[in-house]
Order: sequence, then structure tokens, then C-alpha cells
Amino acid sequence: MGIQTIKGAEKKTYKRDQELTKTVMNIIDDVRTHGEAALIAYAEKFDHVKIAGVKVDSSAVTEAYKQVPPETVQHIRFAAGRIRDFAKKQLDCIKPLHYTSDIPGVELGHRLVPVEKCGCYIPSGRYPLPSTALMSVAVAKVAGVKYAAACSPPVAGHGTIHPAVLVAMDIAGADEIFCMGGAQAIAAYAYGAGAVPKMDLIVGPGNRFVTEAKRQVLGDVGIDSLAGPSEVLIIADETANPVHIAIDLLAQAEHDPAAKPILVCTDRGIIEKSLAELERLLKDLPTRDVAIQSWTDNGSVFFADRIDDAVALSNELAPEHVEVQVDPRIERDVADSLLHYGSLFVGHYAPVAFGDFVSGTNHTLPTMSTARYSNGVWVGTFIKVPFHQFVSREGCGRLSVPAMHFAETEGLYAHRDSVRFRVEEGK
Repeated sequence: MGIQTIKGAEKKTYKRDQELTKTVMNIIDDVRTHGEAALIAYAEKFDHVKIAGVKVDSSAVTEAYKQVPPETVQHIRFAAGRIRDFAKKQLDCIKPLHYTSDIPGVELGHRLVPVEKCGCYIPSGRYPLPSTALMSVAVAKVAGVKYAAACSPPVAGHGTIHPAVLVAMDIAGADEIFCMGGAQAIAAYAYGAGAVPKMDLIVGPGNRFVTEAKRQVLGDVGIDSLAGPSEVLIIADETANPVHIAIDLLAQAEHDPAAKPILVCTDRGIIEKSLAELERLLKDLPTRDVAIQSWTDNGSVFFADRIDDAVALSNELAPEHVEVQVDPRIERDVADSLLHYGSLFVGHYAPVAFGDFVSGTNHTLPTMSTARYSNGVWVGTFIKVPFHQFVSREGCGRLSVPAMHFAETEGLYAHRDSVRFRVEEGK
């Protein structure tokens, strides 16, 4: 593979240590023991907000609409419509199955059964994240989830969840909303806590405490994935616009100090111009403190001899987002050759920002190379596909000999006799 490193990442962006594991374990045990009282105490300890209870009533949601500009509400509704539309198209692709086997007397198939209770986690940070509420709750409801709850930490100055996030939760169709965050919220979803019922599935990204909590409760409840720091890999050639490359790298970098912006380019001149533009744009970027730390610690730049080499590197790294900024005559061929990614953005006018907010695809995506074997949240995340079989007496007879042989081979004699007794009844 013809790849040269121009700038390497200096730090590993995700670390799971014993202290983190123990801290999260203690929080989970506290919530299991003390229920909602623990959630209220953690809201004051970690979020510096005193709350009377975690359930958000309808009056608080109504008040939130008054605090959010009408233009913001309009755009939240627009994004919700795009996300629902894409989820519905996905749902149309998965169908129930029932067919008659080529073995007479045997019918096989599967059903589509939505999860009954889903807890959606919407993180909070320097700014509100209404888009994440849409990505989880709206898709869950399209999938047919009967009860989709939403939660997010309280925000100082509001006494509850940020109004824009509350509005998004409501527009998305949340059945109930809870003011809670961190590992304690994951514990409440997993085991129940006062007003919070026990869930069947938890979805949504979060910080390393949330991720570790999801890891620890997995098995007692289902989860979507274990998310790490956000990533983008841009594949570019001589046709790419250096300004587009630079701002897209910074757009990823501003997420988090641990975010990973990566450029793989086949033109050294474009690399030099892009890095110059990045430095220029950083000067006036409101989020420059976060972006510069992310770029300095975790940013990578590679020169590729050929586009095929760039594609090979991308497939090896399996990043969360991949942008393809190449000659339009080959961009679709390049896209087809990419195999491992969370979400793909093709064309000089396709920044990740569209997928983050309004195009309709989900922005809760696999990170840390897990895109090699997993995908982002989609309508199927919320749907189980249990199998079934209908077997007549004739079908029993035709399947009996190989089934009994397998049972004996594996030393499972009750299995063998569960077939044998039925066969002998027919004699």
C-alpha cells in the first residue's frame, strides 16, 4: 500500500482503565440500591442542579416551546421528517418471512417484532444536542416501539433538560421524558429506578462513563453499541477544494478533544493548501480551543500514491464517517469500493454536517474500527426477528432420522427421544 504519513496522531483517543470501571460499577450499584433518590443526588453532584424528581411533566415541555425560537422548532420538525422518511424506507426493506419447505410437512419463517420498551439517551455538553433526540426516539417510533423514553442531564440555568432538547424529544414522539444523565441514567434504564421503568434496549451515544455503563449492563438489557470518540476520514484528490477539506476536518475536531480527523490525499499540493487553510480557519473558529487540541493530538494526514491506496487505508481503519472528495467521474466507483464505515458522504458538496442533522441518515454510528462488523442505529436496531416452524406428523417423520443422529452424536439423549417418541406414536 503506497501510503506516507505526513502527520501522525499523538494520542490514543479512548482509554478504559480500572478506575473508570470501578467508578461506574459503584454508580450502578448505588442506583440499583437507592433508585430515584440516587438519580436526584447525582444530578446535584455532577450537574449542579437540584431536581425534585426525574420525570419531566407535560407543563415543562410546553414551557420549553416558549423558550425555543420558532425558527429552531421549524428546523427540528424538518429534520424529524427527513429522519422518519429514511427510517420508513428502511422498514420497507425488511419483511416477515413464511414459506413451505421442500421437506413436506414443514413450514419455516420469521416475524418482525419491535422491542417493547426502549430508553434513548441524549447526551449534554457545551451545547444542546436536539438532533440526537431525533435520531433515536423518532426512529424507534417508526420501528413500532410501544414505549420509547428519552433522557438527558439537567442543564444549569434551566433547572431541567435544555429547552431545545425537550422540544426535539417531544417532536420525535417520546412517550416519557426523564431528567437524568451519565452512568446513573444507564443504570436506571437497565434496572428501573422510581418513575423510570426497566427497559429492554438502551440506545444513544455518551461520554466514557456512559459507554462503560452500557458495557457493564449489557446482558441485563440490550444496547445499540459502545461508542468512542467521533471520527472522520476524508479521501481527496487533485480536484478537492482545500477550504472544504480544512473546514470538514475542523468540523470533526470541534466535537471533542478526543475526536479523530483524518485526511488521505493523492495530491501533495492539496495537502499543503488544506493544512494552510486549516490554520487560517482555526484563528476565528469559536470552538478553536477544542478543535486545536483534537487536531494536535489526534489529527492525521496521509499521502497516498493512488486512490486505490487511499481506499485500502480507509477500509483498514473503518472510520465512523468517510467523505469522498474526488473527481466526480470516479466518485461513485470509489464509493462502491469502500466497505467499512459508519456513514458515507460522496461528492464535493456532501459534508458530514448533513448526516449529523438533516439528510435523514442516522448519526449514531460505529467508532473505533467497529464498522468492520457493525452498523449505526437504524430502524432494525429496534426490531427483533424471531424464527418459527410449523411441523406436521409427516414433516416430523422426514426430519427425524438426521435429527436423532445429531442428538446422539452430541450426547443429548432427551433431544433424541423428544423426536423418537413422536415418530413411534405414528406407528
